[in-house]
Amino acid sequence: MRNPFLAGAAVVLTAAALAACGSSADGNGPEAAGAQRPAASGPAAPGPSATTSTPPETTDTPGTPTAPATEEPGSAGPGAAAQGPRTPAGEITPATGTFTEKQKKYLEDRVPKGMDPAAVLQTGQETCDKLRFLVKADRDTAVAAVATGEIKDAPAAVAGLCPQHQDLVDEAAYTYPDGTHTGKALRPGVYRSASPTPSCSWQIEGADGKELASGASGTGESRKITIPKSARTFTSTGCYAWLPEGAKG
Repeated sequence: MRNPFLAGAAVVLTAAALAACGSSADGNGPEAAGAQRPAASGPAAPGPSATTSTPPETTDTPGTPTAPATEEPGSAGPGAAAQGPRTPAGEITPATGTFTEKQKKYLEDRVPKGMDPAAVLQTGQETCDKLRFLVKADRDTAVAAVATGEIKDAPAAVAGLCPQHQDLVDEAAYTYPDGTHTGKALRPGVYRSASPTPSCSWQIEGADGKELASGASGTGESRKITIPKSARTFTSTGCYAWLPEGAKG
């Protein structure tokens, strides 16, 4: 089951999206630039799902932050950089009115040929809206949602449309989502779980597969773990993500 807080977030965000569809532009979205907002469906709130898949093992260099999860090539949505022919920057204009300079910058290399640039801008703005909602309610969940990729294309949206949330993206780069992390990708330190499920469990192994530590939450409450320098593999299931302790919270 999805975390009750996250389920509530989905309801609030859905209501906000529906209200935005029927209201006039307020200066923050694509409508303010003269672009028409397509019919919006309620954005799904990020959080641990009932079933999780194990991402590929990471092999980053020691101490190098891991980039937030990204979509596979070919599955990019309107907010991601265009994969095929792109609309030249000089031709990116809304149906009526104009885009701001900040919006134009964000849209560069993001609008596929034939796609309404307002739809691309809306996707980026919705990403910022999700982050704004989550960071007020639970900052750890917001960081974890970026790290796991549940909030799609967050780094680009933050850089171009809501730079006030850059700290979330920066911290997500040092966060471990559920899955198996091994070798040089491991960074020693203390970590806390964000929005774990009651089935949250973890295991830390050293050389030759020797178990160094393991545990389970059982209650769904956040737990802290220490990854030692001798760790070679860290596996997490049902914990959503582990944030570095000592980060701003």
